Order: sequence, then C-alpha cells, then structure tokens
Amino acid sequence: MSDTYEGFPGAVAVSRLSVYDWPTIDGHPGGGTPHLHLACTEGYVVISGRGSVQTLTTSGYREDPLEAGAVVWFTPGTIHRLVNEDALRITVVMQNSGLPEAGDAVLTMPPELLTDPATYADAVRIPAEGTEEERAGTARRRRDLATRRFLALREATEQGDPAPLAAFHRAAAALVRPQLDAWRTRLREGAEAATRASGAQLAALREGNAEHLAHARVTATGPTARGRFGMCGRLDVYTGS
Repeated sequence: MSDTYEGFPGAVAVSRLSVYDWPTIDGHPGGGTPHLHLACTEGYVVISGRGSVQTLTTSGYREDPLEAGAVVWFTPGTIHRLVNEDALRITVVMQNSGLPEAGDAVLTMPPELLTDPATYADAVRIPAEGTEEERAGTARRRRDLATRRFLALREATEQGDPAPLAAFHRAAAALVRPQLDAWRTRLREGAEAATRASGAQLAALREGNAEHLAHARVTATGPTARGRFGMCGRLDVYTGS
C-alpha cells in the first residue's frame, strides 16, 4: 500500500474562472452555461465581483448570491448556472481530479441533441481552429441554447411537473455510459490513491513510524492554460490538481 500521493490535496481539481460577461437571453449582464455533473461535487470560492448561482434539483429551484468570500458547493445531479452581475471571479474546486474534464458534465441542451454521444459532442464542441471572435460566438450560442432548456426545466419543475427534469437526468446518464471505464481508472489513480496514502500514513503513525515525513516535498505551479473557453466562462487551468 503506497504512502505517497503526488496530486493536489484530496485529489481535487482547481481552476480559476472569469464568468462570461455576455448578456443573457433572460436579461442578466452575463452568465455561464447551465449543466450538471454526474459523479462530482463542485465548490465555488468567490474571489471578487458579484453575481449568483442558480440551481435546479428535484427539490426545486434555488438562487444563492455570490460575492467575495462566499463559498457554495453542490452534489452531482445539481443543474447549475452562474449569473454575472459585476465582474464575477471564482476559484473552482472539483472532486475527482480531472474527471469533469473527461466528460463528467452534461449541458442542458434540447432533447434532440442528447440522443447519442456523437450528436451531443458535435453540439457542444468549440473548435480549436478559428478566430477568437468566432470561438467566442460558438461558446455564446451554446450557452444560450442550454439556457433556454434550463429555463424550460425550471418552469416545469416549479409547476409541479417532474417529468422533463427526470428525462434530462436519464439522457445525461446514457450519454456518459461509454466513458465509465475510463472514469473508473481516473478514480482509482486519483481520489482512491489519495485515500490509500492517508490510510497508510495513519497506520504508520499508529505504529510509531514517521518515515514518510522524511520524504516531504513541495510543488509549485502556475496555469497550464489561460483564458480557455469553458462552460461558465474563461478558465485558467492547472494540471496536477
């Protein structure tokens, strides 16, 4: 059993997010693309600015204000949408290392775009080629399309009709099924490895063995990608987290 784990603490992923400032179809100054995660809890630590996070679950719709110092987190299955009222900047902490970037997110696209993985991938892809303006346009159209479905799901839920939200859950689960073996490998090499390492260290300490302390190390890094078009805004991405 290994007593070391070299990834970010707890095998989480960290990124820095500047929420899109493009006006939204329902009148906000800016906002992100509504989506849910299938197997990851996500946390927001607000660094600056002002806005809110809108969430939709089977329990209903909720809106939590965001300002510097606020912390909000939510479990898998929570459809969430960031609203940017004034230069909202967030540090995002995500469970299970790189799992979200491996597909653990499904945007609230119309039903006809959720029928199979290839159709969905084509619908949400932002091409690497093209000008910055063209790529921004693609990201904005994707966001607005998903927002319309989010608003429809919210309305149905608030009117007491659970069927549309349940249908979206089923479609999202079906879309990610082909990726589950790869996700299991990531989990084993990430969060499970971190847990095994902590368990081994506690066992060693109980026996009076502090040998692992002699192997302490420090890692420092900066973003490996800056300004990437993400679901909710422009992302600075860190590897090893």
